Amino acid sequence: MKKLDNKTKNTFYFFYRIIEPVFDPIKFINGVIGYLWFIKDFIKYRLLSKEKIRLCNLFPQLHDKKIVTPFDAHYFFQQLWVFEEVLKNKPQSHTDVASSYELSGYLSKIVPTKFIDYRPIETNLKNLEIIRGDITKLPVDDSKVESLSCLHVVEHIGLGRYGDSLDPEGFEKATAELSRVLSQHGNLYFSTPIGKENLYFNAHRVFNPKKIINLFNELELVSFNVVDDDGKFVENTKPEKYDNLNYGCGMFHFRKIREK
Repeated sequence: MKKLDNKTKNTFYFFYRIIEPVFDPIKFINGVIGYLWFIKDFIKYRLLSKEKIRLCNLFPQLHDKKIVTPFDAHYFFQQLWVFEEVLKNKPQSHTDVASSYELSGYLSKIVPTKFIDYRPIETNLKNLEIIRGDITKLPVDDSKVESLSCLHVVEHIGLGRYGDSLDPEGFEKATAELSRVLSQHGNLYFSTPIGKENLYFNAHRVFNPKKIINLFNELELVSFNVVDDDGKFVENTKPEKYDNLNYGCGMFHFRKIREK
């Protein structure tokens, strides 16, 4: 969760987070302003074009006039990172646990891919196998996955946000399962929010990066990348440098070097 630069702003942000699930005041205000330019554009277009526009076909889109395209730096960089690593390492197959269906779809174009999710998508795509599964009890035998990814998932486990069971130890069970199914010398690409450790119920947790390394104590850390609080992507850096972030994204490349 982002932190703002003073106490007053953070107080307003707190109340916004509480209200926003049922009424988004920022979107409402921007929508009212948006209707002003929408009506103006509609009138201007009618004057420019002989094309008939039926009123029943009006479909106002009021939130897309931006100077730059908004994007989530965490998701943008972590998906590029995994795609590049899989492309480079050329595994026989890849398994993704609940990261995003887009990532699994793209990966399936370069390697046979399995996508395991508590809420699986309904689709039919060559080279992509969709499996319903719980990350705390993965439907996979021990040491069977040579290439594995799990991006921005573990921080949600056990909080009930996605219909999963409430479990304060859910994230520990999830990381243990990822370690269990990874094969000897297999690669795990893992990401989660990092920085000052905190629980923001029921959205997510933020982990100290050292805690993540300890949770995967059977695995060797091969490399670490991060998206910092400013959205900057930093490659091949040290996890301990980023334990004071508010809401960074730590990208951990682990390899299994020994069995239990």
